[in-house]
Amino acid sequence: MTSTSSGAQQQKTTSVVLVHGAFVDGSGWQAVYDLLKKDGYEVLVVQNPTITLEGDVAATETVIAAAKYPVVLVGHSYGGMVITQAGENPKVKSLAYLAAFAPDTGESAASLNAWPAEPGEAKAPLLPPENGYLLVDPAKFPTSFAADSPVALTEFMAVAQVPWGLQAVEAKVTKVGWKTKPSVFLIPSNDRMITPSSQRKMAKRSGARVEEISSSHAVMLSHPREVAAFIESADR
Repeated sequence: MTSTSSGAQQQKTTSVVLVHGAFVDGSGWQAVYDLLKKDGYEVLVVQNPTITLEGDVAATETVIAAAKYPVVLVGHSYGGMVITQAGENPKVKSLAYLAAFAPDTGESAASLNAWPAEPGEAKAPLLPPENGYLLVDPAKFPTSFAADSPVALTEFMAVAQVPWGLQAVEAKVTKVGWKTKPSVFLIPSNDRMITPSSQRKMAKRSGARVEEISSSHAVMLSHPREVAAFIESADR
């Protein structure tokens, strides 16, 4: 029996930096983290506060700086805004978008969310802003954010939401990493937070290699193996 068959694979010379989206924190990456680590990657997780886009980009830049190797920068949902802005970092080799916003210069999460939905699609059931922050309606969170994950988990996530600051929602990107770095885009066909049609449009204009998967918005929770394999495909 070889050493690689009984334990972790040989260490890769690429680091993976995982950037979560709005309303959640980095713990949602755990299953994907474990799989990537097993395959020999250094994996780092950003805990971005989601108060301002500037602050989230700064948190991501700090983690990129700590990586040992060139970085595959991964963003889920609002995390796509963050990795787009941070993606021009010379240490970043490629970008991976998961159920994410992929803005162009001057666009914000708010402006992208305003794109019209197509028939049969649904947008995030957001409550009215309160004290400068947004939340998803807790009663609708389980079916909108993660309909294919265990109800006990999604009900907890609904009441443990991290408020999303309007300064992050409305901030316009000034740098666009996908214009200078190779990109890949995983689109969940059953996404009820960011419409699949808008994701397809963003992916097309970015020139990203696109894959689709039958999943809810929280694709890393319900399909961690497929997500890990998709992220590894960006390391080429």
